[in-house]
Amino acid sequence: MDLSWIDDIEFERVGPVGRAFKAAIINPFANHMPPGMLRALLRFGKSELAASNWADPGGWRSMVISYEGRPRQIADKILVGAGTMSRALRNRRRLAGALLARLIDECPHKPAHVLCLGAGPGRIIIDALSRATEDAHATLVDLNPDAFDYGREIAADAGVADKVKYIVGDVRDVDELLDEPPDLVKMIGICEYLTDEQIRSIIEAAAGVMPPGSGIVFNSISEAHGNDRFFRRVFGLHMIHRTPQELMELMSPTGIGEFVSIPEPLGVYHVVLGRKVS
Repeated sequence: MDLSWIDDIEFERVGPVGRAFKAAIINPFANHMPPGMLRALLRFGKSELAASNWADPGGWRSMVISYEGRPRQIADKILVGAGTMSRALRNRRRLAGALLARLIDECPHKPAHVLCLGAGPGRIIIDALSRATEDAHATLVDLNPDAFDYGREIAADAGVADKVKYIVGDVRDVDELLDEPPDLVKMIGICEYLTDEQIRSIIEAAAGVMPPGSGIVFNSISEAHGNDRFFRRVFGLHMIHRTPQELMELMSPTGIGEFVSIPEPLGVYHVVLGRKVS
């Protein structure tokens, strides 16, 4: 796969001085200060990012705050504006959106149908539908419908409201939820919250409705963000870090292969493309 298009993406980066300062000062402070004290500081600072994670660790509201990058509170301006994880999340959004748009444009079946699993409001697929030059539509499946109203709002703002369909349901039941098979499957931002067994069951269900040659886009996450202890102790956010290769090995038995792994510049996320080969 030609990856020259990645050079056109405006990623967020951290220079050598910033990396050194974070490793020597910021990370030790965040990871080893008493969690009660840090939670109190975040409450005092009225952190919406912290409150969102306390209510629903890793949920769509906290994702929106990081993705948009325009928080109101000073505490969140620091967490979202300077935090490696938030920057990496925005890089992931840009990378995955650009990749999906290219896959839509290259899809031999028109209009392309994208199935989004654990979709939340669908920010990334809305980006992709807006960016693609070829016509496409998406089916977004999630057990929690709380994000759907927000998703419909941003889809309308992007001019793609007629291209997205939201379904409340278990992603393992996709064979019963779809009117047509997908040309692409998107499952960005969910593997890090699932066990190996859960990933296998979801991929088996997705592979069961994917025609040969169809693509699947997912991501891995590493501990390069440097704040896993902080996220666990303060946010209650327990992410499972896996390499791209480990996720590929989980998916390969379902007939998914021909993987291409693309890192974002901060090294926290790899966005991975696979194909249904058998």
